[in-house]
Amino acid sequence: MVYHLYTIYLFARSDFKTIVVPSTLFGVINSLATRAYGLDDSSPITFSLLLSRLTQSLFWVCLVFIPFAINNQRNPSAIAEDKINKPWRPLPQNRLSPFQAKCIMYFLAALVPIHGYVCNGIGFRQSLFLRALDIWYNNIGGGDNSPILRNLINALGYLCFTTGALEIALGKQLRFTLEAVSSYSGAENHLIQWLLVIAGIIFTTVHLQDLYDQVGDAARDRRTIPLVIGDGPTRWTIAIPMLVWGVICPRFWGLAGGLLSLSIGLAYTVALRVLLVRGGQSDRMTFRLWNCWISTIYVMPLFVQE
Repeated sequence: MVYHLYTIYLFARSDFKTIVVPSTLFGVINSLATRAYGLDDSSPITFSLLLSRLTQSLFWVCLVFIPFAINNQRNPSAIAEDKINKPWRPLPQNRLSPFQAKCIMYFLAALVPIHGYVCNGIGFRQSLFLRALDIWYNNIGGGDNSPILRNLINALGYLCFTTGALEIALGKQLRFTLEAVSSYSGAENHLIQWLLVIAGIIFTTVHLQDLYDQVGDAARDRRTIPLVIGDGPTRWTIAIPMLVWGVICPRFWGLAGGLLSLSIGLAYTVALRVLLVRGGQSDRMTFRLWNCWISTIYVMPLFVQE
C-alpha cells in the first residue's frame, strides 16, 4: 500500500510547489479574507475550522490534479522527456505500466463528479473546466504546439485550482459576473478583478519553468517560448513583467510597508536571477523563488481587513 501511495505521490511531486500547495494556501487564506471580497461569511475562526478547510481544500486539489498529472506523463513522448528531465517519475522508473497509470487516472477522475455531488456542486464547475483543459493540454496538443496557448491554458488552470479551493474552503459556490470586470468600485467586484491580475501574472511569467526543461522539451518536439524565440530573449519576457507585477499586486490592495517591500523584493530577485544566474539548477531555484512570491501574492487580501 505504501509503495502504491508513494507512486501516486511521485506523479504530483514536481507540482506540489506550483499547484498543490499554493492553490490550497489560496483557498484557506482567502476564505478568511471574505470582507476584502464583499462575501458574507461570519464563521468564527477556530483551529478546527482552519484544519477542516485545509484538509478539504487539499483533498480537492489533489483529487482533481493527480489525474491531470498522470495524463501529462503517460504518453510515450512524455515518458521520453521525463527520462531526461525528471527520471524519478513513476513511468521512467517502471514502477507501473502506462496502462496501469491510465486505469488509476480514470478511477480518480471518476471520483471527481462523485465528490461534486456529495458537496452539492461546490468546486465541480472548476473540476469540469479543468478536465476540459486537461484534454486540450495533454491530448490535442495545447501544451505542445503553441507557447501562447500553453501559457493561456496554464493561466486558466491556475484560476480553476485557486477558485475551486476557495469554494471548498468556504463551503459555497462563488458568483462570477461580467459586470465585476468593468466595475472598479465595490468590494464584491474585487475577487474577479484580483483573479484577472493573477491570470495575467501566470500568463506572462509561468514560462520561467520552461527554462530548465529545454533539453527534454526539445526531445519531445514541444514548442515552448525558450525553444521558439531563444533562451536570452525569453529571460527578458519574464524579467520585465516581474518588475511590473511586483509593484502592481500590493498596490491593487492598497498595501504598504512590509508586504509591499516583500513583494517587490521577491519579484525583483526573481527578475535579476532570471537574467544573471543561468543554468539548470539555478533556474530551478529561481522558479522556487517565483513560487514563494506567488504564495505571497495569494495572502495579500487577508491584510486588507485590518
